[in-house]
Amino acid sequence: MNILVTGGAGFIGSHTIIELYKAGHTVVVVDNLSNSSKESLRRVAELAGVEKIPFYPVDIRDREGLNKVMESHTFDACIHFAGLKAVGESVEKPWEYYENNINGTLVLLDVMRKHNCKNIIFSSSATVYGDPAVIPITEECPKGHCTNPYGQTKSMLEEILMDIQKADPEWNVVLLRYFNPIGAHPSGRIGEDPQGIPNNLMPYITQVAVGKRAELGVFGNDYDTPDGTGVRDFIHVVDLATGHVKALQAIQRQCGISIYNLGTGHGYSVLDLVKAFQSATGITIPYSIKARRPGDIATCYSNPAKAERELGWKAQNGINEMCRDAWNWQRQNPEGYKA
Repeated sequence: MNILVTGGAGFIGSHTIIELYKAGHTVVVVDNLSNSSKESLRRVAELAGVEKIPFYPVDIRDREGLNKVMESHTFDACIHFAGLKAVGESVEKPWEYYENNINGTLVLLDVMRKHNCKNIIFSSSATVYGDPAVIPITEECPKGHCTNPYGQTKSMLEEILMDIQKADPEWNVVLLRYFNPIGAHPSGRIGEDPQGIPNNLMPYITQVAVGKRAELGVFGNDYDTPDGTGVRDFIHVVDLATGHVKALQAIQRQCGISIYNLGTGHGYSVLDLVKAFQSATGITIPYSIKARRPGDIATCYSNPAKAERELGWKAQNGINEMCRDAWNWQRQNPEGYKA
């Protein structure tokens, strides 16, 4: 299949492209490079064994730009990663998040249908469950009230995609609800390269390990969890990437709407991850406890059985591999792609 990958230069997009090529697919990338780097695509091409990845520096809100891309290629499906994704920032800049994520996706969907490409895999998030009613979380768990605008955009876009599919059954929509992707490609050539202060835990840990930051701030140690710190379902980014390739099977069998959790089914606390990183690398990570962060919940981990049952997908990597590969990337690329 020939796949349009929006946000393909980003963390999850870049890893997914490698797995798509491995599985025999081809890709075209659109990315506005607001939180990513063209260098990642150069390295992806190298790892995938192709000369170069077709790339357009287009924002998904740019209707004319997207039209040109769709006119130049024939696509079987779109994997839609593009969007703003920092929970804390979304609380401070709700308008920017709604305008970018929702308006951008509406423009994308309109251009897709006008070019008769009605297959989409959407990168959703476990944040749509809010403070979950059941743990571990299955796909049947009712969606909760999202505790931040970032989560709200994912939840609203799920509803929009379901409504569009209901009105026009030619659409096939796969909603992938990610848990917490960490790690990096085992080669150490591509990985997570956040601009400025990292919003996610693992790049913060690796930046402390590499000497870029003095210590890790742990937000809250008074949650109702075994050690008081938040518990999350961390998943290796390569496992997450293979989940997207497997999700194309649902598109091929014309699934209509399918929803899958992509997680490992194991919950690890913030301090569990710190300890696992220390034991995988031998590096001590100093940390201090800070106040809880607005929008955070105590516990969130998945029951990923449906993806295994229907797609034959299961996470292969444990917490040790996640820590090892994240460190391998950071150690080789202390300044990310800027080095």
